[in-house]
Amino acid sequence: MIKSIEAEINNLHIGQKAEFLEIISESRVQEFAKLSGDFNPHHIDEEYAKKTKYEKRICHGMLLASFFSKLTAMYLPGQGSFYLSQTLNFVSPAFINDEVTVRGEITKISSSTGIVRVKTQIINKNNVLLVSGDAKVLIP
Repeated sequence: MIKSIEAEINNLHIGQKAEFLEIISESRVQEFAKLSGDFNPHHIDEEYAKKTKYEKRICHGMLLASFFSKLTAMYLPGQGSFYLSQTLNFVSPAFINDEVTVRGEITKISSSTGIVRVKTQIINKNNVLLVSGDAKVLIP
C-alpha cells in the first residue's frame, strides 16, 4: 500500500492544475431537481424567477458543486481517489445554458498520509467566480 501511495504521489506536484467545461443545460437542472428533491422555484419556475433579484432561473448551487467530484475523481488527483472533505463558498449564480469552467489546483501533498489538497473553483465565461472551495482527497 505504501508503495502505491508513493508512486501516485510522485506523479503529482504542488501547482498542478486541471480544468474542464460544463454546460448548465435545462435537462441537467431538471434531473438534478429530481435526484436531489430540490424543486425550489428559483430553479424550476420561470414565472417565479422573473420576479426575483436575478429575473431568471438559477442553477442549483449543489449541482455546480457536484462538478468538483468529477474534478477530483477524474483529474486531480484522479481515478481511484477518495473524497474526504470539500468546503464550498457560493459567490455568484449560474443560469440555464451557461458554460462554466471547473478548475482545480493542487496546493498541498502529504506523502505520509496520501492526502492531497486541491483548490477548487468554478467560473463562468465572463471569468466571474461562481463557487470556490478546498477539497481534501485521499490517494488510493
